[in-house]
Amino acid sequence: MPGEGKENPATGIMIDSVLDAYLNYLTVEKGLSRNTLEAYGRDLRRYADFIVRRGIKSWEDVTPESLVAFLEQTKKGGLATVSMNRNLIAIRGFHKYLMQEKLTHANPVANIELAKGWMHLPDTLSREEMATLLNEPGRETPAGIRDTAMLELLYATGLRVSELIALDMGHVNWQVGYLIAFGKGDKERIVPIGQVAYDAVKLYVDQVRPLLLKGKMNEVLFLNRRGERMTRQGFWKIIHFYTQRAGLGKKVHPHTFRHSFASHLLEGGADLRSVQVMLGHADISTTQIYTHISGERLKSIHKKCHPRG
Repeated sequence: MPGEGKENPATGIMIDSVLDAYLNYLTVEKGLSRNTLEAYGRDLRRYADFIVRRGIKSWEDVTPESLVAFLEQTKKGGLATVSMNRNLIAIRGFHKYLMQEKLTHANPVANIELAKGWMHLPDTLSREEMATLLNEPGRETPAGIRDTAMLELLYATGLRVSELIALDMGHVNWQVGYLIAFGKGDKERIVPIGQVAYDAVKLYVDQVRPLLLKGKMNEVLFLNRRGERMTRQGFWKIIHFYTQRAGLGKKVHPHTFRHSFASHLLEGGADLRSVQVMLGHADISTTQIYTHISGERLKSIHKKCHPRG
C-alpha cells in the first residue's frame, strides 16, 4: 500500500497507522459508507505519499502552501473535479482529527475553501425537457405506468437512484404524502412526494405492482418484470430508453433528475437549507453548487430578455 513504512519522526507514529486510526474513527463516530471510506482512504494515502516525497517529516510541518502544491499536482494528474473537492474535504477532516488527538497544533487547511473553479456544474434538464421526458412512458401499458411512477418520484424527491430502488412499501406514508429515504451511512430523512408523483405511484401500486408480484409476497416498492427489486442497471436502461425516444439530444442519467430537482426548486424560490435537507447533504456547501446553476440560468434569461442584455 502507498505510504507503508513511512514514519512521522515528530510523533513516532507510522503514517499509515495514523491514517488507519482516522478511518476507523470515521467508521465508528461518523458512520460513513464503505464506498466513502475507501475513497477517503485512497485520497489520504495519496496525500501522505506527496508529503513524504516533499521532504516533510512531520504533520506539524505541513503548510497551506504544501497543501496547495498537492492539490495542483492532483489537478494536473487529471483527477475529476468532484474528486478534487472530495480530496480537500478528506484532508480537512484528517487535519482536524490530528489536532483533536493533539498530534499537531495547527490546521493548514483551515483557511482553504473548496475551489469553485474546479467544481463541475451538474447536468440538468430544463422544466420543458423534464416534462417531455416524464410524459414519454405514458399510462397505456403496465410497464409505462411503472416507469412513469419511478421517473415522477425521482424528479419529485431528488432521491439518489440507490435510494429509489431501495424503497419498500412501508417507507411511503400514503396518508400524509411523504417517504423515508435511507441515504449515505444509512441516515434517514423525510422527503415530501408531491401530488403528481403521489398519484403516479399510487396508480402503479394499485394496478401494476400486483401483476408483477405474480402471487408472490414481498415489500419491495418498485419491481422488475420478474417480480424482483429493480436494479440500478435496469433503471438506468429505462431512463436511457425514454431519453432516446424523447429525442432530447442529451445524456441523461439518474443523477440528472436529482440535479434538476435541486436547481428547479431554487429557481422557484426555495431556500438553500430546505433543499439541503431534502437532498440529504451533510454539508450545505455541497448544495451550494446548485446556486451556480440557477445563477447561470438567470444570466441567460437576462441576456435574452433585457433590451441591453
